Amino acid sequence: MKITVVTGSPRRGGNSFAMTDAFIREAEQCGHAVERFDAAFMKVGGCHACMTCYKTGRACSFNEEFDAVAASILSSDAVVFTMPVYWYSIPAQIKGVIDCLFSLVVGGKQVAGKRWGLIACCEEEDRTVLDGVRIPMERTAALLKWDLAGEVLVPGVLNEGDINKTDGCSEAAALAHKL
Repeated sequence: MKITVVTGSPRRGGNSFAMTDAFIREAEQCGHAVERFDAAFMKVGGCHACMTCYKTGRACSFNEEFDAVAASILSSDAVVFTMPVYWYSIPAQIKGVIDCLFSLVVGGKQVAGKRWGLIACCEEEDRTVLDGVRIPMERTAALLKWDLAGEVLVPGVLNEGDINKTDGCSEAAALAHKL
């Protein structure tokens, strides 16, 4: 199986990165091929609603770096998004990539039937804080007709290494077996 992973944290040593790394290690041990995109270190802005998706030879006329993400998603069997919650929502660092998924729809690309997963964490102990990420991602996947493999949602982690006080990394690794 080929899996595309898109991360949304700018903190390489952070908690969502630790869970991402645990997921990828396990997925590769299962024999899956993984292609990772760290959105925080890419230049991908939001959708311009120009409706020129794939008409210019690129997935997005304004976000050249998104082309590689789109190509990976199109050739993948599964897509996993990983991110922290920022101000009760999806971080800006990954939101541009998520918005550009619109190009797959406008471009008429066949993406239905892929498996998908979500790995997310937040500072607060209240699990409902994760709804700001979970709900939009579930709606995005429903629009694309993707099948949920699983979600790893970990509250109560802020500082680097806090994830090690939880079962977040082991849950993220277990997600690799659900795809």
